[in-house]
Order: sequence, then C-alpha cells, then structure tokens
Amino acid sequence: MPHSEVSSDASAVSTSAPADSTSAPVVAGLDELARRALALVQPGSRAVLGIAGSPGAGKTTLAGLLAARVNELSLESGGPGAPFAAHVPMDGYHLAESTLARLGRSDRKGALDTFDGWGFLALVRRLTSETDHTVYAPSFDRSIEEPIAGEHAIEPETRLVVLEGNYLLVDDGDGPWAQVKPLLTESWFCETPDEVRVSRLVVRHGIGGRTPEAALAWAETVDGRNALLIESTAPRADLVVSGITGAILSA
Repeated sequence: MPHSEVSSDASAVSTSAPADSTSAPVVAGLDELARRALALVQPGSRAVLGIAGSPGAGKTTLAGLLAARVNELSLESGGPGAPFAAHVPMDGYHLAESTLARLGRSDRKGALDTFDGWGFLALVRRLTSETDHTVYAPSFDRSIEEPIAGEHAIEPETRLVVLEGNYLLVDDGDGPWAQVKPLLTESWFCETPDEVRVSRLVVRHGIGGRTPEAALAWAETVDGRNALLIESTAPRADLVVSGITGAILSA
C-alpha cells in the first residue's frame, strides 16, 4: 500500500532506542501529530483516538509517545498536563492461555477470535460515556503472555484516550469489532513495510522465549495471516501514519 508522504515535519527520528526496542524508533517530530490529536478534544467532552496497525507496525510506541507529547502540550498551554491524555492498548483483551487451550486456538494466538471482542467494545463504550469516575483497563504482559487486569487507569480528568490495537478498524458485520470505529473520534492506521515488521516481531517473540527459527516462523505465518486482515482495514482510517518516521502518509 504505497503512499507519498504529505508531511515531512514528523520525519526526523532520534537515535535513541525506545523503551520497547522491538517497536518503532523514537519519533522526534511528534508535534504535528500531537496537535492534531489535541484538536480532537472539545470542551466538556472526551475524545477517543484509535490507532490501528499490523503486529510490529509500531503503533504501541507511537501511541505512548503521542499521549506523552499531548500532555506536554497541554501543560505548556496552561492546561493540566497528565492525565489529560492516556494511552490504552487493546492487547489486554487477549484471551488467557488456558482459555485458548480449551478452545483449541493456542497455535494462532493473536488472531481476531483470540481476543475478547465484546469485552473490548464494552471498554470503548465506557471510555466515551463514563467520565465522572476512573475506568480501569487491562494490560498484556509479554513476559508471561497473559493479560493483567486493571493496570491502566483512565481518570475523570482524561480528555483524550489514545486507543491502539490490531483490529480497531475491522468490519465483522454483526460482531463487536464493527461497532468500535463509530465510537472513535478519529482513527489512524500505522503503516510499516513487512520486512521491518517481521524483524521487530522476531525480536519480540524471542523475548517471549521462542528460538530464532520459531520466532521467524510465527512472525511469517500466524502474524502474517493476521496482517493480511489488518492491512485490508487501512482504507477505513482517517489518517495513515508511517510506523518508522511518524510522517503522515495520507489523509
């Protein structure tokens, strides 16, 4: 899915490695993206920005950096700063290993039906409507390959939620995923060349305990099949962003 870059403001990257070295490099020119995200917030309301992308695209790194920069811009403009913006990943809705084993889906963990789609949809609905109390969301611990309940706290003061995950833009008809996009204030797609994604995934799966050969096989087969579905959802996004440079590729 080639695109010509319409913005070079976010194309500069630092040489510092991100906290998750399997993801995208640290984007030095986040301001354009952060200002666009900040503009989504209207007085007295909460905006939910969704960032979708294939495994290894760099969406988690982008979402974390984006939320942090929005908080900085909020503070610089006389606003409250953190927790004005919060990063919430979809990965916490992975089904537990024991559940995957019972369902016979362990060999394709990461596929659409290995997530609790209805549970995730319920979270998105809560994020848009429950703004007078803290909403807790699960995370995913790659060291044990299991979700962790209640690790993310979205406070009443949070006015921008940066939600990220593989399947935010999937249209599954009457299923839960098709109901996510209409709840998003805006949606972005994080695009990264396959060879870059696969190299990141090999490192990630290695950290999870797989041998280099097994890590590559999983990245090319299981993750590769999932990527085919995810990449097909890119046209549904309002914005396509490079997972390498952070540059806007199309809008």
